[in-house]
Amino acid sequence: MDQVTTSAAPEARLHFLDYWRVIRIRKAIIITVFLITAIIATAVTLILPESYASTARIKVENEGGIVSGMGNSPAATSFGYDPYFIQTTFEIMQSQLVLSNVIATMNLNVEWGKKYNNGETLKTTETMEILKQRMGLVPVRNTKLISITVYSDDKKEAADLANSIAEAYRTYRIQTSQQQATTGLEVYQTQYLEESNRIEMLQANVDNLRRTLDINNGTASSPEPELTVEQLRSYQAQKLESEQAYNVSLVQLQDLQTIQQTNQSKLRDVLPGVVSDAELGSLLAQYHEAQRKIAALKVDYSPANLDVTRVQTLIDTLDGQIIDRVAGIMVTLQSQVNSKKASLDSLVQQVEEAKQKDHDNATKNQPYYDEKRKLDQLLDSHKLLYTKIVIDTIDAQIPKTTMVEVIDRAEPGKAPVKPNKTLNITLGLIFGLIMGVGLAFFIEYLDTSVKTIDDVERTFQAPVLGVIPQNIGYLLEEGAESKHAEAYRVLRTNLLFSRKDEKLNTIVIVSAGAGEGKSTTTINLSTVFAQAGNRVLIVDSDLRRPTLHKLFKVANNLGLTNYLLKQNTVVEVVQTTSVPNLDFMASGKLPSSSMGILGSAQMKELIAELKQRYDFIFFDSPPILGVSDASILASEVDLVMQVIQYRRYPQPMTIRAKQMIEKVGGNFVGMVLNNINMSQDEGYYYYSGYYHDYYYSRDPSEQEAEAKKADLAAKGPGDTEVNIKQKY
Repeated sequence: MDQVTTSAAPEARLHFLDYWRVIRIRKAIIITVFLITAIIATAVTLILPESYASTARIKVENEGGIVSGMGNSPAATSFGYDPYFIQTTFEIMQSQLVLSNVIATMNLNVEWGKKYNNGETLKTTETMEILKQRMGLVPVRNTKLISITVYSDDKKEAADLANSIAEAYRTYRIQTSQQQATTGLEVYQTQYLEESNRIEMLQANVDNLRRTLDINNGTASSPEPELTVEQLRSYQAQKLESEQAYNVSLVQLQDLQTIQQTNQSKLRDVLPGVVSDAELGSLLAQYHEAQRKIAALKVDYSPANLDVTRVQTLIDTLDGQIIDRVAGIMVTLQSQVNSKKASLDSLVQQVEEAKQKDHDNATKNQPYYDEKRKLDQLLDSHKLLYTKIVIDTIDAQIPKTTMVEVIDRAEPGKAPVKPNKTLNITLGLIFGLIMGVGLAFFIEYLDTSVKTIDDVERTFQAPVLGVIPQNIGYLLEEGAESKHAEAYRVLRTNLLFSRKDEKLNTIVIVSAGAGEGKSTTTINLSTVFAQAGNRVLIVDSDLRRPTLHKLFKVANNLGLTNYLLKQNTVVEVVQTTSVPNLDFMASGKLPSSSMGILGSAQMKELIAELKQRYDFIFFDSPPILGVSDASILASEVDLVMQVIQYRRYPQPMTIRAKQMIEKVGGNFVGMVLNNINMSQDEGYYYYSGYYHDYYYSRDPSEQEAEAKKADLAAKGPGDTEVNIKQKY
C-alpha cells in the first residue's frame, strides 16, 4: 500500500498564548497554592510579636595621634571610609569586651532571666547571644558614622540598649587608646636611652679611627676619590680623540709602506696627496718638466745630443733627490705614529695609577667610613624617636573624647517596626502566586501527554486531520443538525483529501490505549459519511471487548467471526441501522480456539468483497498496544487513522503505537486529536465553535452545495457530475 506523505513538523516555538493556556488549565493548582501561601503568610504575620527599634549613631576615628602634622602616617591624619576598619569595629562592638559592660550596666542577666527564662538568671554568654540577635550595625557609606539599631518589645529598653552599646564602645576605645599610649611611650623612652649609649660608643670609635688613619675630612660618610667624575669624563674624551688620531695615522703609514714595498715610483705620486710637503712638490714639478723637455728633444735630436744629455743628467739628479725626500717623509710619519702611541699609553697609565690610588685609599679608610655611616644612621633614627616621644607625650595629655563621638542618641520608637504586616502579606501573596505558577508549569513539564496540534505534528511527524471537542455525543442520536457534527465533517474532508486514490476506501481507526475515543470517532465519522450520501459499513473488529452493537442497539449473535469461520455469508452478518446508507457488522462471538482469525485469508476475502459493495468501510479495532489484532488490521486495510486522547497517555506510548503501524506496513494517514476542552484551550475554538457558528448560520441549500463541492474536490477528475448526483 502507498504511504501517505506527512507534512513536515513545525518548528517548536512557545508563544505567549501557550503560557496562558497552561495557566488556564492549571488554574485550580495556582489558586490553591496562592490561597494557602497567602493564608499562611497572613497568619504568621499576625502571630509574630510586635517589636520596636531605636537607633543611635556614633562617629569613629581610626587609631592614630590627635596631633597632626608631626610625623603621623597619612592613614592616621586623613582617615576616610575604610571597610576593613568598619568591619573590625563591628566585631569589637559585638564582642564580650563591649557587650559584657552593657549587660552589667543594665543588669540584663536578671531582667531578661525574668522575661525569657522563667525567672532564673541567665548566664552572660546566653544574654550576649540574645543581645547580638537584637542589635544591628550599619555603616553610613563613605563616612565615619555607624548606626547602632536595637530591637525590643519594649520601646524604652530598645533606646537604652542602643545608647548603652554606644557608650560602652566609646569607653572601651578611650581606655584602650590610653593604655596603648602609656605602654608605647615607655617602650620609646627605653629605646631612646639604649640608642643614646650606642651613639656615644660609635662616636668614640669613629674619632679614634679618624686619628689613626689620618683622615682630614671627618664629616664625609665615604672617601673622596682623587679622580673625580669630571676628570674621568675628560679622560675618556681625550682617550677617544688620541685613539682616533693614532688609528688614522697608523692606517695612512701602513698604506704608504705597502705601496713603497710594491711600487716605489707610485709612492712619489701618492705621497703628495697624503702629506703636505713643499719641497717634495717642487722636486716633482721640476722632474715632470724635465721629462716633458727630454721627450720633446728626443723627437728632433739623437740621445747623444748635448742638450739631450744635459736634460737627462738633470732628470737623474731630481730622481735621486725625490727618492731621498720620500724616504725622509716616511721616517717622519713613522715618528709621528710612534709619538701618538706613546702619548696614548701615557694617558692610560696616569688614569690607571689614579684609580689604583683611590682604591688603595678606600681600602685603607673603609673601616672608618663604615663606622661613620652606622653612626649617621643611628643619629637619624635617634632624632625620629625623639620626635615620636614628644608627639606621644603631648598626645597622651589630650583627652580622647573625639575618638568616638555619639552623634545621635537613641530615642524610644513611636510605632512598632516588626512585623511589617503590609510588606509581609504582600510578599506572601507574590510568593504564593509565583509558587502556584511555578508548580503549574512544573506539572505541565512532567505531563508528557499530547496537548496541542503542534505537539502532534512536531513529535509524531504526522498531520492532524481533525480536532474533536470534549463531551461530544453520538450523531446517531443527535442527527445531522447536531452542533458536534461539523468537527467530524472537517475530519471527513481532511481524510478525503489525504487519499491518493479513491479506491482506498477501507479505514481502520486505532488508538494506543483504551478509552481514547476510537469507537466514538468510528461511529460519528461513519455517520457523517453516510449523511453525505456514501454507502458506509462499520465493522466491529474489536473481538475481545465489542461495544458497538450496544450503541446500535442490535444483537451480537451474528457478525464478523461468523463470516470468518464460514458459518454465514456477508449478507447474513450485515445489519442495517437507523441512519440511511449506514450498515453495521457486529463482531460476533469469538471462540477461544480462533484468536488469530483476523489474519486469515478469509479476512482478506471479506475486505475485498466489502470494497465492492460499499463506498467506505470503517473498522473499529482494539488498542494497538494491547493485542495484535489492531496491527493485523492495519496491515490489511487501505488507510490507518490514529485517535489520540487529549492529555491522557504519555507521548512515548502514542509514538510506539504509530511505530507499530508503520512497522507492519500500514498506510498511516494522520491523527485525530480527541476530547479537547474548548473552555480551557481557546486555541481550539477555530476547529469547533467557529465552524459551528459559520456552518449553521447559512441556509441548508448552501451547506448541501458546499458538501457536494468538497466531495467533488476530494474525488478528483475521476468522478463525473452524474455520478456525484447519483450519490446524493
